[in-house]
Amino acid sequence: MALRKLVAGNWKMHGLSADLAEAKAIAEQSKDYPGVDVALCVPSILIERAARALPDFTIGAQDVHHAEKGAHTGCISVQMLHDAGASLTIVGHSERREAQRESDEEVKSKATAALSCGLAVILCVGESLEVRERGAAVETVVGQLDGSLPHVLSSETELAIAYEPIWAIGTGKIPTVDEIAEMHSAIRQRLRERFGADGDQVRILYGGSVKASNAVEIFAIADVDGALVGGASLKATDFIPIVAAAASSSGG
Repeated sequence: MALRKLVAGNWKMHGLSADLAEAKAIAEQSKDYPGVDVALCVPSILIERAARALPDFTIGAQDVHHAEKGAHTGCISVQMLHDAGASLTIVGHSERREAQRESDEEVKSKATAALSCGLAVILCVGESLEVRERGAAVETVVGQLDGSLPHVLSSETELAIAYEPIWAIGTGKIPTVDEIAEMHSAIRQRLRERFGADGDQVRILYGGSVKASNAVEIFAIADVDGALVGGASLKATDFIPIVAAAASSSGG
């Protein structure tokens, strides 16, 4: 049975109070596609305002700290995100793995902390162009997944994996259909090996220059259960057609 599609927008370091109008437009227009789960991961300064303005829409964060509290200047805990109104967080995005030098172990600790406190998680993995060109993409991503996954999943856990080829993020380039299918199949197989039947319930999203013009083709690939969308999630006119493509692919 196909999993319900999830289309999540990652606003990255974009968004001020005035941009909440776009979030409202996205939330309102998403109601036309009730068979798709839609979310926006906004900058931390907007989480509370967005959640307050859109009480029936999923607002997420872009990162979280693994500790409950403490001397972690500039960091945000799971409890703080809950308090602000977030119900989802991204962990392990390639831009944090690279710029903030986050390790697999750090990503795992963040995912574990969030899931254990009832916050849904989108855990990101992906390879560089150099890794792809030397034929080690699958090996590298599966290894990254192994190091980043929490040890245990409960039946209530809401975990999604986002495969993001680093070289495709914001470039307009995407892997071929066969390359995406190969990677998503490898991720699914590893999830089954780690979690048994529960591994089939973990959604695998594709991320990396997803837009209206390629969304239909991407969503038609086996084990593509949604998308993590960057730049195209900033405007309803760009984002909603992707949601519509997800709905079309799943009959909803």
